[in-house]
Amino acid sequence: MDGESTAAFALGRGPDACLLLHGFTGSPWEVRPLGEALAARGMRVVAPRLPGHGTTPEALLEVDHHDWQDAAEEALASLRGHRRVFVAGLSMGALLALRLAAHHPEQVHGLALVAPAVRFRGPRMALVRQLVRTPLLQWTTPWVDKGSTDISDPLTLSQAPVLPAFPVARLRDLCTLQDLAVTDAPRVRCPVLVATAEQDHVVDPEGGRWLVRRMTASPAVRLVSFREGFHIIPRDVSGPLLATEVGDFLFRNAAEWEAQGAPPP
Repeated sequence: MDGESTAAFALGRGPDACLLLHGFTGSPWEVRPLGEALAARGMRVVAPRLPGHGTTPEALLEVDHHDWQDAAEEALASLRGHRRVFVAGLSMGALLALRLAAHHPEQVHGLALVAPAVRFRGPRMALVRQLVRTPLLQWTTPWVDKGSTDISDPLTLSQAPVLPAFPVARLRDLCTLQDLAVTDAPRVRCPVLVATAEQDHVVDPEGGRWLVRRMTASPAVRLVSFREGFHIIPRDVSGPLLATEVGDFLFRNAAEWEAQGAPPP
């Protein structure tokens, strides 16, 4: 993979900041258009590259979900000192973002969950989820060939940096994060935007709708569903609409929430 295109980035200046977290086997490239849009609105934006991602398939052999969560925690801590801090995540990054908000309510003032990987789409992935909890799948199929990513726009798809394969063992970590995020969802106490793609081939958009119902402690929850585009929403045809929705929601609801007095940590 091209290390430059998959590198971490930091953009913009301003009193408010947003942490952006990419998806499983992805890289900050996936969320850069959203970061650029938020930075243009006067926000500091930081997008780390999660451990083991954006380089080689073998790099994912040396990490697990603890490393990804630790990296997200470290990135959030680096934004201390800003007036308000928001977190947005794509797919697996949405699971990490949700957990940050649940465990650091005093630090996270708004949350955007883009195509959250709460449920896989299709019977094949449902079977995989069951098998990864046993050694069987890792013994029979230690590597999963990837080859492409879920983007409908042909030009953007042709430019996408794609990890050619990943260790099947890391699917176990993804499933663990799914379970942890579902448990943490009722603990989130900041405004939340959930965005799904109806034509997503990776995660079930119904999972996003189900997650909305779990956010019982949040003062404001908004669900946005895009009819056009696939899983990597920030890079696909609905990316500009997503950026507008995220920016408007975070600024408006976080300000109202703060004015009313945030819940105690």
